[in-house]
Amino acid sequence: MKLDYQIETGTTPEEFIDLLHRSTLSERRPVNEPKTIKAMLQHADLIVTARSDRLLVGVSRAITDFAYCTYLSDLAVDVEFQKLGIGKELIRRTHEAAGLGTTLILLSAPNATSYYPHIGMTKHESCWITPRQAGGDA
Repeated sequence: MKLDYQIETGTTPEEFIDLLHRSTLSERRPVNEPKTIKAMLQHADLIVTARSDRLLVGVSRAITDFAYCTYLSDLAVDVEFQKLGIGKELIRRTHEAAGLGTTLILLSAPNATSYYPHIGMTKHESCWITPRQAGGDA
């Protein structure tokens, strides 16, 4: 299977939402808020994609300053394409594009916590969040 990886700026909200559904990440993303999804894509600093015959099968969406830190906000791989190294490659390419001098930060989906140590990431014990409020403007 040939996969095409690239940094993209033209990922559409529709194909992103479709992939979120095919990856199960839709359970934790505002897929019923098209304005929010559109803003998430427009304001990301870095989007790395994996495509198979132009079908979006993987995406990494990051916010970064390209100097100190990179927050990998979304990592989604179509369940039909998982266990092929796509997620690991998306992370590698994202970190490389953002700068290897940045610290890559990722909050894991509950069912993926065992995956990240497997690919060499280190668990960090001190993370705090303030949840988004429903109805917030995108």
